[in-house]
Amino acid sequence: MSTTIENKETEFGNVIIEQPVAGQPHKGKVLAAIQPHADDIPLFCGGTIAKFIAEGYTGYLIQTTNDEKCGPTSSIGETILSNEREVDELAKVLGLKGVFNLGYRNHRLDEASPLELRARLVFLFRTLKVDTVFTFNPWGHSEENPDHYVTAQAVEAARWMAGMGKDYPEQVALGIAPHTVTEQYYWVARQGQPYNRVVDISNYMEEKVASMSVNKSQGPAGSSGSKLKARLARQGLRLPALDGDDETADRAYIKLFGLKAYKEIGQEYGLEYAENFYYVGPGGTFVGCVEQEEVERYIAENAAPIK
Repeated sequence: MSTTIENKETEFGNVIIEQPVAGQPHKGKVLAAIQPHADDIPLFCGGTIAKFIAEGYTGYLIQTTNDEKCGPTSSIGETILSNEREVDELAKVLGLKGVFNLGYRNHRLDEASPLELRARLVFLFRTLKVDTVFTFNPWGHSEENPDHYVTAQAVEAARWMAGMGKDYPEQVALGIAPHTVTEQYYWVARQGQPYNRVVDISNYMEEKVASMSVNKSQGPAGSSGSKLKARLARQGLRLPALDGDDETADRAYIKLFGLKAYKEIGQEYGLEYAENFYYVGPGGTFVGCVEQEEVERYIAENAAPIK
């Protein structure tokens, strides 16, 4: 169920609120969440992914880098392995069906071949028959991490090219049919980035908290609660809110300190918690594009028999 908020119009149009819907109206549809790093999906769309899976989507996680720069030890190998295991656990927590690790070097994705990355994504989008993608905004303002914008631009190109049979025809010849990704949810990662869609995740906060907690190696949430509890204990102090085992403390910390942004965006639209996106829906995306539905509607209204 979606609601248009007329008094929240931006230069990108009215803001649409996606609210919970009963049953599984998206049964048969497929989503792919594409992240460069293990903490991206938990932070920017964990609640929405949980909501969409509950409403019938089959989901997949695609990870573009190996996360070698983000971890608690100086060992590159241990860091990669730790993040890889956590990404697998993240997929389980959110109900995603599978994980595809592309393995490019962390913070160096801009040295990889953009053609190779695009071709791999085209193959996955076609094979999995992806309808909806989640990733960074390919043209996002204030984006400083090359892994973010390289991933996003590759997704944008691949989701379009995947629908055209003359691109990568060898795939088509082997029975992998063209398939266009028709919906894009570009999450908001930096202040000032545009959005036109707000998803009510109030019913899926436990899943979001769990996804943020999984990311122990690098996340701003992760094991912060248990670490804080241990630090205070060394000082002879405790926070009652962090009582319990380490996982309980980690999740309590997230609820205390890690959900502020989602609460603020939710309250702006009369919701408890929300995530926001720049949404691009089905249809042509360039000026002057002819919509086939409009053509068919005109035919239905105006066609006359040949005499």
